[in-house]
Amino acid sequence: MAFGKKTGEYSLKWTSATMTPGPAASVLAQLNFEGTATGFGAVLGTATFVGVKNGTFSWCARAFPDSADIVTGTGEGTFESVARHKWSTSLITHLSDGGAVGSKGEIDLATRSWTGTLYEVN
Repeated sequence: MAFGKKTGEYSLKWTSATMTPGPAASVLAQLNFEGTATGFGAVLGTATFVGVKNGTFSWCARAFPDSADIVTGTGEGTFESVARHKWSTSLITHLSDGGAVGSKGEIDLATRSWTGTLYEVN
């Protein structure tokens, strides 16, 4: 799937982390986030990262829009280190209302923030 037109932005704060053993002696990093996203209101979610400087991650979230019922979403994405303590992310999230949203962002590990842009998914 490709990203289309920009639909908004998001700003999340990393609130806690859990590290667990993964496959082939890897460590899975489960990071919990909360914040807001255009059209979704308040967002709570967990990203589970596989890899150290690059790799894949899953996203599981719940959003509380002002004008609609609760929306849940699950997605798969990729990340890569772009600077010291900064990861670039690309993600497609499939929504409980049947839609999908794309996102590109940056996680700043030092400030525990994840900000970026939302897109239509083609």
